Amino acid sequence: MDPRAIPPDRPVLIAGPTASGKSALALAIARAGGGVVVNADALQVYDGWRVLTARPLPEEEREAPHALFGHVGMDQPYSVGHWLREVAPILSGPLRPIVVGGTGLYLSALTEGLAEIPPTPPPIRAEADAWPLDALLADLDPRTREGLDQRNRARVQRAWEVLRATGRGLSDWQADTPPPLLPLARAVPLVLRPEVPWLNARIAARFDAMLAGGALEEVRALLPHWNAAAPSFRALGAGELRAHLVGDLTLEGARERAIIGSRAYAKRQRTWFRSRMGAWNPVPLP
Repeated sequence: MDPRAIPPDRPVLIAGPTASGKSALALAIARAGGGVVVNADALQVYDGWRVLTARPLPEEEREAPHALFGHVGMDQPYSVGHWLREVAPILSGPLRPIVVGGTGLYLSALTEGLAEIPPTPPPIRAEADAWPLDALLADLDPRTREGLDQRNRARVQRAWEVLRATGRGLSDWQADTPPPLLPLARAVPLVLRPEVPWLNARIAARFDAMLAGGALEEVRALLPHWNAAAPSFRALGAGELRAHLVGDLTLEGARERAIIGSRAYAKRQRTWFRSRMGAWNPVPLP
């Protein structure tokens, strides 16, 4: 895609699976027509990860304004609701927003709206943390359960917490969704559609580059504060590298598991994009 073909006065949305080149495209569009690159990745918001989540490099951040990257502490709660509240003033700011990320829920909430659900009380969250995934799923109302990625622990647990805290299923709350902050018709929505062999090779190459760039040291620095239940510690590859550092895996074993996990995550992302982003402009990749 030629970044110069995108009107410089239109907001841009870029979705795509991990390692597909979203950030490079966003920066190219910012160089060609101006704008601020806005993060829509749920892990890139945390300050403890730069290498392992492939946040833009400092020199890339100097080439164009960037927003909502690495600004949240690892122990701070953060949700799609927090993100929407932070992105709202950027949308009405002086620079054209170029919103980029692989967290489909963030992008759907931005363009379709988000139900205003009350926060979960800590005792209910603690109760949910102790339940296995299958038990959480079994306790959900059928309509909510059918609409979820049932392998995504965070999404399933969130739905269970909503039902437990409010007595209403997540699907019922979503039916009362307010208007979106950025309707799709007002933006240029792009979704990257890579061929699977090409993407799988890029995932492996990128993880090797992360290892060479300090990912292991990044995980080591966080070991004293590790909290596997916290969303901030669910970065792809983080658990595997921690397992290596505490002696449970060889480095090669950690690398292999991390790459397999990243490819599985990319598959789930592609499924989400196919089912939820049919109206977006596809960008084919080799």
